[in-house]
Amino acid sequence: PVIRNSAKKTSKQMRWWHWIIGAGCVGGIGVVAATIAWPIGASETEISLAGDVERGSYLARASGCIACHTHFESGGAPLAGGAPLKTDFGTFYPPNLTTDAEHGMGNWTVADFAKAVRQGISPDGDPYYPTFTYPFYANFTDQDIADLWAAFQTVPAVNVPAPAHDVPFPFDQRWGMKLWRAAFLTEPFTAPEADKSDVWNRGKQLVNGAAHCSACHTTRNVVGARIVAERFSGNDALPGGGKAPSIRSGDLLSEGWTVDDLAYALRSGITPSGDVFGGSMAEVVRYGTSFLSDADLTAMATYLMDNDI
Repeated sequence: PVIRNSAKKTSKQMRWWHWIIGAGCVGGIGVVAATIAWPIGASETEISLAGDVERGSYLARASGCIACHTHFESGGAPLAGGAPLKTDFGTFYPPNLTTDAEHGMGNWTVADFAKAVRQGISPDGDPYYPTFTYPFYANFTDQDIADLWAAFQTVPAVNVPAPAHDVPFPFDQRWGMKLWRAAFLTEPFTAPEADKSDVWNRGKQLVNGAAHCSACHTTRNVVGARIVAERFSGNDALPGGGKAPSIRSGDLLSEGWTVDDLAYALRSGITPSGDVFGGSMAEVVRYGTSFLSDADLTAMATYLMDNDI
């Protein structure tokens, strides 16, 4: 009798565990299904503003579009797809941004483009991975979008697909980015401050917006999100093994930087000591900041040397 009672008790416990596990699986599947079906982002209305190609080209340079979406080392065509970006979560390949209808943006509307740039959502409603620095472009105006769109319409079509991302499970499940966005997506710090000069505010707009400096110069957490409290404090674990130093005002001042030094370095890639930027910062200068006006470089330097962080 003791053995039979013990067996019955064990059998009952097993049934309970089976029920709990089954309920957990069903619940988990339900959560996944709900997340996949969860619509994200706000609708974008068609922008009827006339775009300025020259201004759009300038903004594209400032935003790093050419640097990321062109595979220079392999002789790739401009904006036809970028070099591999190796991260702890896999290798990502920036897509083709040419006017090609099959592999680029040839079939997009300006509203599709606006949603991709400002919200990080594809025309199909899928969230982009945050290797695309869309969080910094959230405050781009309709005129900014119109100008960028006009500039991209001048890019010759290249009928070549960018390689598919090489990302292992579970990071290859793009629907999971909806949860990541809900937890970590923040607005850029671009709002003007009344007690600061126009030059300083222009620098703030560029540094925290188009130029997205904190994308590299900020420590990230275990799921790849920037730690806002450590903005500009540096990052010792850049993709590919590089490092980005602190660009907080106090650290720059303690190392002897001045506004003029910093503006010149952003133009030339040469530091006050005569050294040159390497790695990803060299690319930022070569394909981005070296094309900016002296006024904008001075504005960026002015803000970075006095950002109260």
